[in-house]
Amino acid sequence: MNADDNKIARAGCYVRQGTGYRAFLPNPLPPDPPVDLGGRLRGLLSEADYALGRLDGAVLTLPNPELFVFMYVRKEAVLSSQIEGTQSSLQDLLAVEAKIRDPHTPADVAEVVNYVRAMNHGLRRLADLPVSVRLIKEIHAELLKGVRGGALTPGELRTTQNWIGPGGCTLTEASFVPPPPQEVPVALGDLERFLHSESDLPPLVQLGLAHAQFETIHPFLDGNGRVGRLLITFLLVEKNLLSRPVLYLSHYFKRHRAAYYEHLQAVRDAGDWEGWIRFFLQGVCEVSREATQTAAAILRMREAYRTRITERLGRAAANGHRIMDQLFDHPIITTTLVREWLGVTPAGAINLVNRLADIGLLREITGYTRNRRFRFDPYLQLFEESPTSAGEMHE
Repeated sequence: MNADDNKIARAGCYVRQGTGYRAFLPNPLPPDPPVDLGGRLRGLLSEADYALGRLDGAVLTLPNPELFVFMYVRKEAVLSSQIEGTQSSLQDLLAVEAKIRDPHTPADVAEVVNYVRAMNHGLRRLADLPVSVRLIKEIHAELLKGVRGGALTPGELRTTQNWIGPGGCTLTEASFVPPPPQEVPVALGDLERFLHSESDLPPLVQLGLAHAQFETIHPFLDGNGRVGRLLITFLLVEKNLLSRPVLYLSHYFKRHRAAYYEHLQAVRDAGDWEGWIRFFLQGVCEVSREATQTAAAILRMREAYRTRITERLGRAAANGHRIMDQLFDHPIITTTLVREWLGVTPAGAINLVNRLADIGLLREITGYTRNRRFRFDPYLQLFEESPTSAGEMHE
């Protein structure tokens, strides 16, 4: 075998199956020959480490970092689910969580709620269970419970062949066929050992390798993309690269969807681990900087509106500040909720909410004269994805 052949077979090989299709069998990690971390990759790795450190520090400057985590988990849930074709927005999710009923809420918001639950379940479990096949199966079960894909064995590894390709394509027409089902437990076991073995590889490179390998194994009948993206977050926390889970790459993968697929496929077809790691590290840099900027913008916005409330609400300023402090945890509200927070009369709550709307802190979102809902507009705008015509990614 010459050097080029060796590189092509570096990630694994395609094996023809009994019915004629070719399935990919991945080699265990780490790659052989090893990933070349020289040149541009060395510089990118330094940039990514620096960007992560700045993000960690920026989050700690916030008055309540846990509320920042609260919103970022939900932003990730929305974006990661939108990648798979859901239509629900961040506002839809927050309204459902606040138990505010709206007949126009997309039915698929349940999938986004499940994503939040799966994320929080995994973060709690990390206290006593490492990232492992067991944890991955638990997360998958939470993700698909009672929603689209829920009939496709949630929490169980697949026992039939799956494939990736355009809608309606057959197995022989697929753009990629993952390993046959009997190979999945072995491949996942190898991945788990890699994650917890002694390694000289930088942790971010380990994360990048692990995500690509998981997507190549594609161990479930549905939900692989979402679980693979959750895996990145869990590993960032487990390996102490971030003190809080505030780095989510779904935004980057969605923005660069075609390149994401191309780099993953180049690993399988040409052994191009370096190209994939370069793409992955660029994403870490880009998203870390965006999240750092968001943290700084939250501080500026908070101080600007505290000043505006003090100057414009007069004797009601104290209650105005109390409402704003609560809004960081409840960005979608009703006047009834304000009454409960402050113990004021219905008329008093309506007056306060209207005055906060006048200064731009709140925005009414129903258009009704009764049963109105308001959103913490300047805050939510910092987290919301601008509308795109993005298509679906395949799970």
